Amino acid sequence: MSDHIRKPATLITGANGEMGHGLIDALASDGSHDIIAIDLIPIDETLRPKCTATIVGDILDKRLMERLQSEYEIHTIYHLAALLSTRAEFTPEAAHHVNVEGTMYLLKLAVEQSRWHGYPVRFLFPSSIAVYGLPGREAKEKVGKVRESEWTFPITMYGCNKLYCEHVGRYYAHHYRQLAADSERRGGIDFRSIRFPGLISAATVPSGGTSDYAPEMFHAAAQGKAYSCFVREDVRIPFMAMPDAISALLKLESTPADRLRQAVYNITSFNPSAGAMFAIVRREFPRAEITFKPDDKRQAIVDSWPEDVDDSAARSDWGFAPAYDQSRAFEEYLIPQIRQRYA
Repeated sequence: MSDHIRKPATLITGANGEMGHGLIDALASDGSHDIIAIDLIPIDETLRPKCTATIVGDILDKRLMERLQSEYEIHTIYHLAALLSTRAEFTPEAAHHVNVEGTMYLLKLAVEQSRWHGYPVRFLFPSSIAVYGLPGREAKEKVGKVRESEWTFPITMYGCNKLYCEHVGRYYAHHYRQLAADSERRGGIDFRSIRFPGLISAATVPSGGTSDYAPEMFHAAAQGKAYSCFVREDVRIPFMAMPDAISALLKLESTPADRLRQAVYNITSFNPSAGAMFAIVRREFPRAEITFKPDDKRQAIVDSWPEDVDDSAARSDWGFAPAYDQSRAFEEYLIPQIRQRYA
């Protein structure tokens, strides 16, 4: 193994996604860790110079896991790879295979890496508001802000996968091989998870999430394309601008373990209705052709997610504070960058 890969390495799975782009940019600007980026398709050309290694591969490939174990000293894993909510409903078995078994492979890799270099591997796991499952629209409106311990009865395979992996990550961090005689063979993982709200990105095109109706409106309007929104105008769920999501992951990763009271944290920024977002689109793109044609099945999924979440634990434990409120998220981030993207 050559000298240039002996620095502590940071592994990022699903690196070509919306979150992967921002995370690689931020970590590369720091320069203290080598970055290993993995995705099923070739890593974006703009990202390759910022990484020590870019790997086209499947996280379910055992030989790839063996290669990572033998070639790199991995201290941090950002496990972003997943089949998202809408696609997961069409292929639930495949979603479970990728979202659960793939996570298990990476947790096992983290255990082996920790045994090798002697330090707990920090495992950052993006979870989702899809882990929640309220019984319907009326309950959603009454409940208000939901805490991490409440209403975790997901109705989608994606939500089930995420919730299960939260529990498995907590197990690996605190109870792994708890009956083993050799206590040194237990633990070795510092598991940290964020339940993200709907994420709005200007850098990449929406890729199949059930919350993507919001960014899809803006991307369609900027291209002069008609868009049929699949939820009601009155529906609300929490949202966040992508730069705040990246910042939150980095902030949580850098927080000393003794300050964290729990493994999984809610975060959020704003929660406008779909109709309020439509009003912003029409103000900025007067010719936008946006209609509302709720799809009963997808609408039911969105109605099972809370209107808002309680993120007081994240604010207290590790100082989460979004930089982008609703106004700034649209006026300073999303709209200018989308205009430039499709100019």
